[in-house]
Amino acid sequence: MTGTHDFPTSPVPPLRVGLIGYGTAGAFFHAPLIAATPGLVLDTIVTSAPERRELVRARFPEARLVDSADVDGLWSSGLDLVVIASPNRTHVPLATAALRAGLAVVVDKPVAGTAAEARRLEALAAERGLVLSVFQNRRWDGDFRTVARLVGSGALGEVLRFESRFERWRPRPKGGWRESGAPEEFGGLLYDLGSHLVDQALTLFGPVTRVYAEADVRRAGAEADDDTFLALAHAGGVRSHLWTSATAAQLGPRFRVLGTEAGYVSYGLDPQEAALRAGERPAPGVPWGVTEEGHWGRIGSGESPLTGGGRPVETLPGDYPAYYAALVGALRDGTPPPVPAGEAAAVLDVLEAARRSARDGVTVEL
Repeated sequence: MTGTHDFPTSPVPPLRVGLIGYGTAGAFFHAPLIAATPGLVLDTIVTSAPERRELVRARFPEARLVDSADVDGLWSSGLDLVVIASPNRTHVPLATAALRAGLAVVVDKPVAGTAAEARRLEALAAERGLVLSVFQNRRWDGDFRTVARLVGSGALGEVLRFESRFERWRPRPKGGWRESGAPEEFGGLLYDLGSHLVDQALTLFGPVTRVYAEADVRRAGAEADDDTFLALAHAGGVRSHLWTSATAAQLGPRFRVLGTEAGYVSYGLDPQEAALRAGERPAPGVPWGVTEEGHWGRIGSGESPLTGGGRPVETLPGDYPAYYAALVGALRDGTPPPVPAGEAAAVLDVLEAARRSARDGVTVEL
């Protein structure tokens, strides 16, 4: 008598992740998204601050805590992936050490201080056959996904100008490395929120040929740029006008996209960051990243959205979880990683040109 038998198969063990840094990026973005991603387990968190270590123990009691002074021990601890969410000055040395140890790496934006450094990391990862990705989560903002859909569908006609803003009202500096004027920190809004603005513009409209920028320090006691404007000329003809500011007492539209057939305007921020800061986590079957109908953008021509002109366009749900889901696919199946280092280097080309433009009062050709 012959027959077939179904033998039990062992489930694929999750990929073990080490997270370096538990400040804003680590605590509110990376840690909860990693923990919510099937196929990943938040194995180790590196942080030294006592209050942050207490938060880790409360939120992720199964994670191993490592002091920042002992970070080198991470490279031989059996991890599959290292996520670097520490201050900018540490990104390149930590990513280099992790890649040389044979580990896949995610680095928080902007990945490095210069495009040359980013490309050296890209080359090292390629040489070792390792995944290297940059965390540009704003590609998965619901409003940006909506703009991308409208542009891609031709609903606006030929796009002439793309306006994008990350504005805040923070009249007093908070301090910390993000607002530091020390050159090695690459602080200021140009390299912080500006990296998101430029990444979104390049994602939509491709390479840039010319950059003009104004970067000012407006607040008393501030050390780095806190009110910055960029004008980009794309090779395809679109002009991108980008603003980032901590001194905006009245906030402008998040997006204003003008085409030959129609324009689109939206206000407010994607809700995912606020949800993550409030302790929420994405979960299967639970709505996530949903923008309320009253905050949808509007599309039209020759009408003001402030007076009800145009028609509302449903904002697509935001989807930050898609970043780490795609990363699992890259590590397991060899699919392309989300936000390859080469794309981050292209963003840094623009940021470096913008810094030069603002410093010298010139337009920079790329």
